[in-house]
Amino acid sequence: MDYIMEYIDRITVLAQGNVYLDMAIKAAISILFSLLAWLFIKTGLKVAHKKTQKMDWVKINGQLFAMVRKALGLALLLFLGSYLIRLFKLEMVEKLFRAIFVVLLSVPVKGFFLIILKYLEQRWADNTETKIDDIIFDLLNRFSGAIIYAVAVILALDIMGINVMPFVAGAGVLGIAIGFAAKDTLSNLIAGILLIIDRPFEIGDRIQVWSAPAGSSSWGDVLDIGLRATKIRTTDNIIIVIPNNEIMKRDIVNYTLISSNIRVRINIGVSYDTDIKQAKEVILQMASQVDWVLKEPEPRVVVRSFGESSVDLQLRVWINDARRRMDTISTITDHIKYAFDEAGIEIPYPKRDIHIYQKE
Repeated sequence: MDYIMEYIDRITVLAQGNVYLDMAIKAAISILFSLLAWLFIKTGLKVAHKKTQKMDWVKINGQLFAMVRKALGLALLLFLGSYLIRLFKLEMVEKLFRAIFVVLLSVPVKGFFLIILKYLEQRWADNTETKIDDIIFDLLNRFSGAIIYAVAVILALDIMGINVMPFVAGAGVLGIAIGFAAKDTLSNLIAGILLIIDRPFEIGDRIQVWSAPAGSSSWGDVLDIGLRATKIRTTDNIIIVIPNNEIMKRDIVNYTLISSNIRVRINIGVSYDTDIKQAKEVILQMASQVDWVLKEPEPRVVVRSFGESSVDLQLRVWINDARRRMDTISTITDHIKYAFDEAGIEIPYPKRDIHIYQKE
């Protein structure tokens, strides 16, 4: 770049001693050179992208060439701006220009950093059994942008000759004041970090939702685990946003963390006159007709208790999809009702005997 600037400075023939004309010609040549260089860079990157788009690392990092184009564009901007500032002797705006350039440069730097993180995560973290490295990459992805932008702003202020130490001290005092004023928000942020580290549930897991509206479903799938709140979509397609601090205070019921297989319990009452053995056989036969009920462990029927007007049985079956728990209860209950009607098995209801005595 310095060689190109020196070459442009030598072009004084067309100006014929006119200083302003000389400066205008040099400025026009530098702008023209920058435009031609930009067209050459765009064309070259487009050709390179077409030839390398079948490579795995290019497929994984689809934004790589976009980041390279931004970086080279900023390099041309630095060249053009520096030359024009020196040409027109605008020393007063030179520091401001360089400070702005540093801030703009943080955008492609962040992009390159995220691409490198993604590559390392897929090559390294996904092949390990521990979750510590997954947590580290997750935190880096979330906070890297803020850190890079903060460093860029500090460097920009330093380039402009502004002492940043008073700002750092003031930020510390301000941080303490904000901490007291926004303790609930900070509590949610800390709880969000703990959720990311502890991982009591993952995105896509089905968990119990204790804060669902009355009369609606109390099951939900985790959509997003944010730093402030967690988003859960219930089976009624209702999105519930729960602050992370509230989640950390309660017991978390996760139905799919270890496996999607769960056991479902269905309570069934029969009259005291019923042949219990026959009732058990009918119930097991109906359970075996449901496709998603597992054969192993096999379904079981147990006698739980003797009620006021019924013998309380309980069917226990394992299913291969926790999300079909209510479907299992509904389907098996329907089948059992029809089967009991055909077999003459009575499903009791509360009865009361009323005795009337008449006295003369």
